[in-house]
Amino acid sequence: MRLLIVSPAYNEEKNVAAVVESLKKEFPAADVLVVDDGSRDETARVARAAGARVVRLPFNLGIGGAVQTGFLYAARGGYDAACQVDADGQHPADQLKLQVERAPPSEADVIVGSRFLAESEYRGVWTRRAGIAVLAKTISALTGQRVTDPTSGLRVVKGRALELFSRYYPEDYPEPESLVMLHRARLKFEEYPVRMLPRKTGTSSISPLGAVYYMVKVLLAILINLFRKPPAIGQTDVQNEPNA
Repeated sequence: MRLLIVSPAYNEEKNVAAVVESLKKEFPAADVLVVDDGSRDETARVARAAGARVVRLPFNLGIGGAVQTGFLYAARGGYDAACQVDADGQHPADQLKLQVERAPPSEADVIVGSRFLAESEYRGVWTRRAGIAVLAKTISALTGQRVTDPTSGLRVVKGRALELFSRYYPEDYPEPESLVMLHRARLKFEEYPVRMLPRKTGTSSISPLGAVYYMVKVLLAILINLFRKPPAIGQTDVQNEPNA
């Protein structure tokens, strides 16, 4: 596979170099793209110095816009698959490699790394764990398959799913909502056990109270999208999309 590794980053100058270097070590033939989501620090410069390609967004779009930028870059660039990796150091490159190796024989269009199917150093605050559990049960019920880690940002996206996400992708915190989107588009996803690490430096953008707000907001977004027409794929060349 011709592979693009997308790492959305916002004020991650202390973490991004180590992330890029580990990815380039594990994937010497892949391209690493850091999407600088309007950072106020030296994230872009540090990432470029570490050997990554860099796209700088003029202002902060949020995780959804940053990740979709990477997917659009991959679709227009003719890549076979795009991987999503956080820039905060929580996603070890060797764990992504296990997912990439799983991708070619798998029938799934998206392979999600689940920290709850394997031993992991991730713990998190109890409100966040509870929120993940509620989202997991809800999405499992809506899609008809077991989901354990709906908020995971460690993913391999290929084929028709890459085409879909380059055109349509949820805003704010898109990972849970995108699983329902895949199901409604009749695409397949599967979870794969991975090990994740605690954030090395900095703080998470989601506080304990914010985790409750996040869960409610995502649940509402999922319910609203159930009444929308499922996105169509395979009808138009993404490079000719007027809004791409």
